[in-house]
Amino acid sequence: MSGLEQAIAELVSDLGFELVTVERAGGRRRPLLRVRIERIGAAPDRSGVTIDDCVRVSRELERRIGAPGELPEGAIVEVSSPGVERPLVKPADYRRFAGQHVLVQGYAPLIGGQKRVEGLLLGLTGDPEEIVELEVEGERQQVPLAAIARANLVYDWEADLRS
Repeated sequence: MSGLEQAIAELVSDLGFELVTVERAGGRRRPLLRVRIERIGAAPDRSGVTIDDCVRVSRELERRIGAPGELPEGAIVEVSSPGVERPLVKPADYRRFAGQHVLVQGYAPLIGGQKRVEGLLLGLTGDPEEIVELEVEGERQQVPLAAIARANLVYDWEADLRS
């Protein structure tokens, strides 16, 4: 974690939230810093973040971390919840979201020659916990955490439309 990310994580924590991701985007003229947060202790199916929370965190980031040299001049800070298809970033995420459907993308093929695998997240195993366990098409599969390039929750949009 970079110094800027660590400072953001500490500030966000002081405000009652957990840092999910920090992403730098935009260009030299209009740099963009995207920050995704969720409320500490939020239920796995809710981030607990409101628009007012995003505004408050954004203002505090601009005020406290917006000192010259910390953020590029003219940087836009964009704060949001991680969304319904939240990324899994830390090992703790793989424990917290056990029982949820996930999409896992590998650096190389993971299971059955596929780089992209969707399944039910069962959790982490190993010592230290370095193996992600999934149920894919009814079979228990294991994927090394280090082999995962990206992972995120999969939201069931069709079930949402039916309800």
